[in-house]
Amino acid sequence: MTGRKKVILDVDTGVDDALAIMLAVTSGQLDILGITTVSGNVSLDQATLNTCKILELLGVSGQIPVFRGADKPLIRDTVFEHRVHGSDGIGGALRDMTVTKQGEAERAEDFIIRQVLAHSGEVTLIMTAPLTNLARALHKCPELTQHAAEVIVMGGVVQGFGNITPTAEYNMYVDPEAGKLVLAAGFPQLTLVGLDVTRRALLSAEDIAKLRIPAVREYVEQSTADYRTRYFERNGVQACALHDPLAVGVALNRGFVTVQKYYVDVETRSELCDGQTVCDFQNRLNKPANAGVCLEVDAPAFLEYFINSLNSLNQEPKKDGSHENE
Repeated sequence: MTGRKKVILDVDTGVDDALAIMLAVTSGQLDILGITTVSGNVSLDQATLNTCKILELLGVSGQIPVFRGADKPLIRDTVFEHRVHGSDGIGGALRDMTVTKQGEAERAEDFIIRQVLAHSGEVTLIMTAPLTNLARALHKCPELTQHAAEVIVMGGVVQGFGNITPTAEYNMYVDPEAGKLVLAAGFPQLTLVGLDVTRRALLSAEDIAKLRIPAVREYVEQSTADYRTRYFERNGVQACALHDPLAVGVALNRGFVTVQKYYVDVETRSELCDGQTVCDFQNRLNKPANAGVCLEVDAPAFLEYFINSLNSLNQEPKKDGSHENE
C-alpha cells in the first residue's frame, strides 16, 4: 500500500514494547520494514522470542522480519527489569505459544543502515529500548543522520523523576553512552518521548475491558497484570503507563503531543545521576537544539486511538497461533 510511513521498530520486548508492536501493526498506517531487537528489559534472546510471539499472535509473523542486535550495552553490563515485566518479559503471557519464526541472519545495525540508505529521507526509526543498536549503526555509518526521516526515542525524563533511579529513565540508564551518542549525532529530526508524557498515558482495567477481540484482551490483561500491580505500589494508580506505545503514537499522529526543541544531553559519569537526560530549558549552554522534547500529551485522544486500533485487527487470533476471520 502506498502512502504508509516506512518505519523500523527497535525493541527490547517487555510488556509495553509488545503493546507498541501491536499498535504499530493494527494501525494499518505504517509500513513496518522490520523489527530490530536488543538487550534491555530482558536478554536479547528473550526479546527476540517475545517479538516473534507477538507477531504470531497478530497473524503477521510471515510479513515482518526480525533482526537480532546487541546482546549488551556498548560498554556496560546488562540491567534487566524482571520485577516489572516478569521473568519472560511479557508477564507470563503466551508462555505456551510455539513459534517457528527465527531472527534473520543480518545484524540489526546492518539492517538499519541498509534500509535507511536505500530509502533516504523516508524511514522513521521508532526506538523503544536502550539505544545500543542505533549507536552501533552510527559507529559504522555516521552519515546515517542525513538519511533518516526521523528518530523517535522513548527515553529520558526532563521535568520529573526517573523510573529506575531518582533521576534516570530506564532506557537511558541502561546504555547512557549510546543515548549520548545518538543525541549528539546530528539527526535533523529527533523526538524525545519521555516519562514526562508517557506517565500520563495510562491503561486501566476499565480500558482493557474495552478490547473486543478475546485473545487480544486476554493477552493484554495477563501481560500487564503484574505491571499494573507494581505501578500501583509505586504510584498509587491502578493502571500502567503506555510508555512505548506512545512513541508509536507520535509516529502515527504528532498531534497527540506538544513538542518543543531544546538541547538535551545524557549524563554518563555520575555516581548519583548516570543516565539522566539533561534538558537546557534556558539555553545556558548556548548549544543548538538537538531534540524535539515532548512536554504535553492529549492522553484521552491517544488512549482512544490505541483501543480502537487494537480492536481493528482484521483477524481473530487463536491461542494455538492459527487465525480465523472475526
